[in-house]
Amino acid sequence: MPAPITITGFETHDLRFPTSQHLDGSDAMNPDPDYSAAYVVLRTNATGLCGHGMTFTIGRGNELCVAAIHSLARLLVGQPLEALMRRPVDLYRRLTADSQLRWVGPEKGVIHLAAAAVINAVWDLWARVHGKPLWRLVGEMSPEEFVAAVDFRYLADALTPGAALELLRAREPGKPERIAHLVDSGYPSYTTSAGWLGYSDEALREKCRDLKARGWSHFKIKVGRDLEDDLRRCRVLRDEMGPEARMMIDANQVWDVPEAIEWIGALAEFDPWFVEEPTHPDDILGHLAIARAIHPLRVATGEMCHNRIMFKQFMQSGAMQVCQLDSCRLGGVNEVMAVLLLAERFSIPVCPHAGGVGLCEYVQHLSMIDYVCVSGSLDGRVAEYSDHLHEHLHDPVVMRAGSYMPPEMPGYGVKFTDAAIEHFSFPSPGA
Repeated sequence: MPAPITITGFETHDLRFPTSQHLDGSDAMNPDPDYSAAYVVLRTNATGLCGHGMTFTIGRGNELCVAAIHSLARLLVGQPLEALMRRPVDLYRRLTADSQLRWVGPEKGVIHLAAAAVINAVWDLWARVHGKPLWRLVGEMSPEEFVAAVDFRYLADALTPGAALELLRAREPGKPERIAHLVDSGYPSYTTSAGWLGYSDEALREKCRDLKARGWSHFKIKVGRDLEDDLRRCRVLRDEMGPEARMMIDANQVWDVPEAIEWIGALAEFDPWFVEEPTHPDDILGHLAIARAIHPLRVATGEMCHNRIMFKQFMQSGAMQVCQLDSCRLGGVNEVMAVLLLAERFSIPVCPHAGGVGLCEYVQHLSMIDYVCVSGSLDGRVAEYSDHLHEHLHDPVVMRAGSYMPPEMPGYGVKFTDAAIEHFSFPSPGA
């Protein structure tokens, strides 16, 4: 009998891509980001079999995430994969509730970002062992198996395991048809690639025309630096998009609550589909005040939301009308599954954040899991797409007419090429 697959070690890489050179990713809060990945590879005793995971930053501080990954990943060395995934919630708790590391969390900050990288690497490894892309592996789980992966601690006032089971069982009919629809048509997306704040008006026009010709009809633009500038740029984008396309505006947390209400009122003429991160990401009551003031415009947030408990409070209070979970801010696949269930419980569409290296490769799986298992619907749901850095991954996203086509390769999709590791490791070779 072959030996059980066991995690025998790991390696980490601090990867930084110089996106600040062309202001890709620029916004009101982050004018010069260098998209970066704190990347981990879990080694096993099976020849050639590894698990790959990452968390996302925008440059300085990426080394802190790499150090935190070291602290967490070593907790898995010597562990059989089957034992870790027999009851997947135990994997989540092992890495987010360590008796000593918990003091520098809990479930937030650098440690939680690192937990995302390591937990995602285990799920990637598990999907590779089963020879399936992650979206299909989870999509084919029974409701009982799905619930067994979720940590329901601190959620019982909003969602119990029993209620989650009932919800998931109601979605079981139609699963094969939804999978077939994804294979045929993909999952719809919106794009931020024309709307970065540092782009000139002409670059905005050119990129919008290109993306529109390639099939996109949902466009997001960054705002919040200067109102007159925002009015001009939104007018340019609306002119290029046409009246039928959907526009989203994203302030990246830069406004105070009264300022947000006033500024959004001035931009309302462009008919934004939603307003993203209008104030500090921890200010639940502030988001609620804004949501009430700008209704029927919708507030979208979540890319900087620490954990499922904060998501619960945003949803319970009515402060969030669009859920923008992030694949690396939350504690890996397990916690994303919890937030998907919460969003369905409160009838809030999930439109994940993916403005960063590797995030599109992750997010496509999560949106497809939501569609197949949890929401069963594409109504009002689009996943973010950014049009750069995909060439550095072994299994880059495949887009068709503005939609993510389902990944076919086993795993979770975030395995960087040897060339990317060689050329973008920090400090750079010879530095």
